Amino acid sequence: MRKKIVAGNWKMNLDYNEGLALFSEIVNMVKDEVTGSQQAVICSPYIHLNSLAQLAKGYDKVAIGAQNAHQNESGAYTGEISAKMVKSTGATYVILGHSERRQYFGEDNKLLSVKADTALKNGLKPVFCIGETLDEREAEQHFDIIKTQLQEGIFHLPTEQFEQVVLAYEPVWAIGTGKTASAEQAQEVHAFIREEIANTYNQEVADNTTILYGGSCNPKNAAELFAQPDIDGGLIGGASLKSRDFLDIVKVFN
Repeated sequence: MRKKIVAGNWKMNLDYNEGLALFSEIVNMVKDEVTGSQQAVICSPYIHLNSLAQLAKGYDKVAIGAQNAHQNESGAYTGEISAKMVKSTGATYVILGHSERRQYFGEDNKLLSVKADTALKNGLKPVFCIGETLDEREAEQHFDIIKTQLQEGIFHLPTEQFEQVVLAYEPVWAIGTGKTASAEQAQEVHAFIREEIANTYNQEVADNTTILYGGSCNPKNAAELFAQPDIDGGLIGGASLKSRDFLDIVKVFN
Protein backbone atom coordinates (compact mmCIF):
# COMPACT_ATOMS: atom_id res chain seq x y z
CA MET A 1 0.00 0.00 0.00
CA ARG A 2 1.42 3.37 -0.98
CA LYS A 3 1.53 6.09 1.66
CA LYS A 4 -1.29 8.63 1.85
CA ILE A 5 0.09 12.12 2.46
CA VAL A 6 -1.43 15.55 2.91
CA ALA A 7 1.33 18.14 2.71
CA GLY A 8 0.82 21.76 3.69
CA ASN A 9 2.91 24.38 1.89
CA TRP A 10 2.90 27.55 3.98
CA LYS A 11 4.85 29.42 1.27
CA MET A 12 6.14 32.83 2.48
CA ASN A 13 3.60 33.23 5.27
CA LEU A 14 3.60 33.35 9.10
CA ASP A 15 6.24 34.85 11.33
CA TYR A 16 8.01 32.63 13.84
CA ASN A 17 5.43 32.79 16.62
CA GLU A 18 2.47 32.54 14.23
CA GLY A 19 3.98 29.40 12.71
CA LEU A 20 4.52 27.73 16.07
CA ALA A 21 1.00 28.56 17.17
CA LEU A 22 -0.56 27.12 14.02
CA PHE A 23 1.59 24.01 14.11
CA SER A 24 0.74 23.35 17.76
CA GLU A 25 -2.93 23.44 16.82
CA ILE A 26 -2.34 21.06 13.92
CA VAL A 27 -0.36 18.55 15.98
CA ASN A 28 -2.98 18.42 18.71
CA MET A 29 -5.79 18.04 16.20
CA VAL A 30 -3.95 15.26 14.38
CA LYS A 31 -3.45 13.43 17.67
CA ASP A 32 -7.13 13.78 18.55
CA GLU A 33 -8.78 13.28 15.18
CA VAL A 34 -6.64 11.28 12.74
CA THR A 35 -7.43 7.58 12.92
CA GLY A 36 -5.93 6.32 9.67
CA SER A 37 -2.33 5.72 8.60
CA GLN A 38 -2.05 8.94 6.59
CA GLN A 39 0.73 11.40 7.26
CA ALA A 40 0.50 15.17 7.54
CA VAL A 41 3.62 16.96 6.29
CA ILE A 42 4.10 20.65 7.05
CA CYS A 43 6.47 22.47 4.69
CA SER A 44 7.25 25.73 6.43
CA PRO A 45 9.65 28.62 5.90
CA TYR A 46 13.19 27.80 7.05
CA ILE A 47 12.85 29.83 10.26
CA HIS A 48 10.31 27.36 11.67
CA LEU A 49 11.87 24.04 10.73
CA ASN A 50 13.81 23.09 13.85
CA SER A 51 11.13 24.23 16.28
CA LEU A 52 8.40 22.37 14.38
CA ALA A 53 10.53 19.23 14.21
CA GLN A 54 10.96 19.36 17.99
CA LEU A 55 7.22 19.70 18.50
CA ALA A 56 6.55 16.75 16.17
CA LYS A 57 9.22 14.49 17.65
CA GLY A 58 7.99 11.01 18.48
CA TYR A 59 4.79 11.35 16.48
CA ASP A 60 5.01 9.61 13.13
CA LYS A 61 1.74 11.00 11.73
CA VAL A 62 3.31 14.46 11.41
CA ALA A 63 6.49 15.25 9.48
CA ILE A 64 8.32 18.45 8.57
CA GLY A 65 9.61 19.62 5.21
CA ALA A 66 11.35 22.60 3.65
CA GLN A 67 10.04 24.43 0.60
CA ASN A 68 13.35 24.39 -1.28
CA ALA A 69 17.04 23.57 -0.93
CA HIS A 70 20.12 24.55 -2.93
CA GLN A 71 21.62 22.19 -5.48
CA ASN A 72 25.16 22.49 -4.07
CA GLU A 73 26.38 20.94 -0.84
CA SER A 74 27.88 24.17 0.51
CA GLY A 75 29.75 27.25 -0.61
CA ALA A 76 29.59 30.97 -1.25
CA TYR A 77 25.85 31.19 -1.98
CA THR A 78 24.69 34.01 0.24
CA GLY A 79 21.11 33.63 1.38
CA GLU A 80 20.76 29.99 0.32
CA ILE A 81 20.11 26.88 2.42
CA SER A 82 21.68 23.50 1.69
CA ALA A 83 19.99 20.11 1.91
CA LYS A 84 22.36 19.16 4.73
CA MET A 85 21.24 22.22 6.67
CA VAL A 86 17.59 21.33 6.12
CA LYS A 87 18.20 17.77 7.26
CA SER A 88 20.01 18.96 10.40
CA THR A 89 16.84 20.77 11.57
CA GLY A 90 14.93 17.50 11.81
CA ALA A 91 13.00 17.99 8.57
CA THR A 92 12.61 14.90 6.41
CA TYR A 93 10.97 16.27 3.23
CA VAL A 94 11.75 19.06 0.78
CA ILE A 95 9.55 20.48 -1.97
CA LEU A 96 11.41 20.69 -5.29
CA GLY A 97 10.25 22.18 -8.56
CA HIS A 98 7.19 23.98 -7.30
CA SER A 99 5.65 26.01 -10.11
CA GLU A 100 6.49 29.23 -8.29
CA ARG A 101 10.16 28.24 -8.19
CA ARG A 102 10.03 27.40 -11.88
CA GLN A 103 8.22 30.62 -12.79
CA TYR A 104 9.79 33.23 -10.52
CA PHE A 105 13.30 31.82 -10.08
CA GLY A 106 13.85 30.21 -13.46
CA GLU A 107 14.38 26.69 -12.16
CA ASP A 108 14.39 24.22 -15.03
CA ASN A 109 14.38 20.44 -15.26
CA LYS A 110 18.18 20.19 -15.48
CA LEU A 111 18.68 22.19 -12.28
CA LEU A 112 15.93 20.29 -10.49
CA SER A 113 17.50 16.95 -11.37
CA VAL A 114 20.64 18.08 -9.51
CA LYS A 115 18.56 19.34 -6.59
CA ALA A 116 16.89 15.93 -6.37
CA ASP A 117 20.28 14.21 -6.30
CA THR A 118 21.55 16.50 -3.54
CA ALA A 119 18.40 16.16 -1.45
CA LEU A 120 18.45 12.37 -1.62
CA LYS A 121 22.18 12.26 -0.86
CA ASN A 122 21.44 14.16 2.33
CA GLY A 123 18.58 11.95 3.44
CA LEU A 124 15.66 14.14 2.40
CA LYS A 125 12.58 12.89 0.57
CA PRO A 126 11.77 15.17 -2.38
CA VAL A 127 8.21 16.21 -3.03
CA PHE A 128 8.86 16.74 -6.73
CA CYS A 129 6.33 18.99 -8.46
CA ILE A 130 5.27 18.75 -12.09
CA GLY A 131 2.45 20.32 -14.06
CA GLU A 132 1.33 22.42 -16.99
CA THR A 133 0.35 26.05 -17.45
CA LEU A 134 -3.03 27.16 -18.78
CA ASP A 135 -1.57 27.81 -22.25
CA GLU A 136 -0.04 24.34 -22.33
CA ARG A 137 -3.31 22.76 -21.20
CA GLU A 138 -5.35 24.64 -23.81
CA ALA A 139 -2.84 23.64 -26.51
CA GLU A 140 -3.26 20.01 -25.35
CA GLN A 141 0.46 19.80 -24.59
CA HIS A 142 0.06 18.87 -20.94
CA PHE A 143 1.00 15.21 -21.30
CA ASP A 144 4.13 16.08 -23.26
CA ILE A 145 5.12 18.73 -20.72
CA ILE A 146 4.67 16.38 -17.79
CA LYS A 147 6.51 13.55 -19.51
CA THR A 148 9.47 15.84 -20.19
CA GLN A 149 9.49 17.13 -16.61
CA LEU A 150 9.61 13.54 -15.35
CA GLN A 151 12.24 12.35 -17.80
CA GLU A 152 14.58 15.31 -17.38
CA GLY A 153 13.97 15.97 -13.72
CA ILE A 154 13.63 12.70 -11.87
CA PHE A 155 13.72 9.59 -14.06
CA HIS A 156 17.53 9.48 -14.05
CA LEU A 157 17.39 8.16 -10.49
CA PRO A 158 18.09 4.50 -9.78
CA THR A 159 15.10 2.57 -8.50
CA GLU A 160 16.10 2.61 -4.83
CA GLN A 161 16.38 6.40 -4.88
CA PHE A 162 13.26 7.00 -6.94
CA GLU A 163 11.31 5.02 -4.36
CA GLN A 164 12.06 7.82 -1.85
CA VAL A 165 10.38 10.43 -4.05
CA VAL A 166 6.85 11.75 -3.66
CA LEU A 167 5.42 13.30 -6.82
CA ALA A 168 2.98 16.21 -6.84
CA TYR A 169 0.91 17.08 -9.90
CA GLU A 170 0.02 20.75 -9.84
CA PRO A 171 -1.92 22.16 -12.77
CA VAL A 172 -0.36 25.62 -12.65
CA TRP A 173 -3.60 27.21 -13.84
CA ALA A 174 -5.32 25.97 -10.67
CA ILE A 175 -2.85 27.22 -8.05
CA GLY A 176 -4.14 30.10 -5.97
CA THR A 177 -6.77 30.91 -8.59
CA GLY A 178 -9.71 29.17 -6.97
CA LYS A 179 -9.94 27.01 -10.08
CA THR A 180 -9.54 23.31 -9.58
CA ALA A 181 -9.04 20.56 -12.07
CA SER A 182 -12.07 18.31 -12.00
CA ALA A 183 -11.59 15.00 -10.26
CA GLU A 184 -11.70 13.35 -13.67
CA GLN A 185 -9.04 15.70 -15.10
CA ALA A 186 -6.79 15.17 -12.12
CA GLN A 187 -7.22 11.39 -12.20
CA GLU A 188 -6.44 11.30 -15.93
CA VAL A 189 -3.08 12.99 -15.35
CA HIS A 190 -2.24 10.97 -12.24
CA ALA A 191 -2.91 7.76 -14.15
CA PHE A 192 -0.66 9.02 -16.96
CA ILE A 193 2.13 9.76 -14.46
CA ARG A 194 1.83 6.30 -12.94
CA GLU A 195 1.96 4.74 -16.40
CA GLU A 196 5.14 6.68 -17.19
CA ILE A 197 6.70 5.43 -13.95
CA ALA A 198 5.80 1.85 -14.89
CA ASN A 199 7.31 2.31 -18.34
CA THR A 200 10.54 3.71 -16.89
CA TYR A 201 10.90 1.46 -13.84
CA ASN A 202 8.29 -1.27 -13.41
CA GLN A 203 4.67 -1.70 -12.36
CA GLU A 204 5.52 -2.46 -8.74
CA VAL A 205 7.45 0.81 -8.39
CA ALA A 206 4.59 2.66 -10.08
CA ASP A 207 2.01 1.10 -7.78
CA ASN A 208 4.01 2.12 -4.70
CA THR A 209 4.70 5.73 -5.71
CA THR A 210 2.72 8.38 -3.83
CA ILE A 211 1.33 11.02 -6.21
CA LEU A 212 -0.28 14.11 -4.67
CA TYR A 213 -2.64 16.59 -6.26
CA GLY A 214 -1.79 20.26 -5.79
CA GLY A 215 -4.14 22.86 -7.19
CA SER A 216 -6.63 24.70 -4.96
CA CYS A 217 -7.49 21.59 -2.99
CA ASN A 218 -9.77 22.46 -0.07
CA PRO A 219 -12.13 20.79 2.44
CA LYS A 220 -15.02 20.95 -0.05
CA ASN A 221 -13.35 19.12 -2.93
CA ALA A 222 -10.76 16.95 -1.18
CA ALA A 223 -12.99 13.89 -0.71
CA GLU A 224 -13.90 13.72 -4.40
CA LEU A 225 -10.30 14.21 -5.48
CA PHE A 226 -8.85 11.70 -2.99
CA ALA A 227 -11.44 9.09 -3.97
CA GLN A 228 -9.76 8.77 -7.37
CA PRO A 229 -7.68 5.59 -7.64
CA ASP A 230 -4.39 7.31 -8.50
CA ILE A 231 -4.60 10.36 -6.21
CA ASP A 232 -2.81 9.66 -2.92
CA GLY A 233 -3.26 12.98 -1.16
CA GLY A 234 -2.67 16.65 -1.68
CA LEU A 235 -0.12 19.44 -1.66
CA ILE A 236 -2.16 22.14 0.05
CA GLY A 237 -1.47 25.86 -0.14
CA GLY A 238 -3.94 28.36 1.28
CA ALA A 239 -6.00 25.83 3.22
CA SER A 240 -2.88 24.72 5.13
CA LEU A 241 -2.78 28.10 6.88
CA LYS A 242 -6.03 27.31 8.73
CA SER A 243 -5.78 24.41 11.14
CA ARG A 244 -9.43 23.36 10.82
CA ASP A 245 -9.40 23.42 7.02
CA PHE A 246 -6.12 21.51 6.85
CA LEU A 247 -7.25 18.86 9.32
CA ASP A 248 -10.53 18.36 7.49
CA ILE A 249 -8.49 17.56 4.38
CA VAL A 250 -6.18 15.20 6.30
CA LYS A 251 -9.19 13.43 7.81
CA VAL A 252 -10.54 12.47 4.39
CA PHE A 253 -8.28 9.41 4.70
CA ASN A 254 -9.61 8.35 8.15
